[in-house]
Amino acid sequence: MAVFSAIILGLMAVLILLEIFLWNTFEKTTLIADEYSAYGLAAIIFLGAGHCLKEKGHIRITLVLGLLPDKLTRIISCIATALTTLFMGYLWYYLYLMVRSSIRYSSTSGTLTNTPLWIPQSLMLIGAACFLLQLTATSLATFQAISTKEEVL
Repeated sequence: MAVFSAIILGLMAVLILLEIFLWNTFEKTTLIADEYSAYGLAAIIFLGAGHCLKEKGHIRITLVLGLLPDKLTRIISCIATALTTLFMGYLWYYLYLMVRSSIRYSSTSGTLTNTPLWIPQSLMLIGAACFLLQLTATSLATFQAISTKEEVL
């Protein structure tokens, strides 16, 4: 999914550069650069979140955890990761309902493009599912780390 995030980011950059070129050269606009860049931003955030977690790229505040004993730190990390996984499951479910609703009612963006909303929403849903799977694996690993003393996060 990280590759898709990178591709979307590259396409966003090309679209924005095209918009700048067209405006400065011909005083014309694509009329879609801002809308599609917003869709792209949402997509890269969701599609890249799982990879970021796997690579330990998420920001963690370890000031308090650094002062605690190792076993307690592992227990707190396990609880925090499990709660995050539950929250992400909740979020994924409501993203699913949003996509299903957009398909059912043929919702569009309401702009000149009339983009079917299920398309960008589906990218978010897929990314959220990947992040949820990665969180589940991380939760299991942090649970095992309590006894094995491995460093997971």
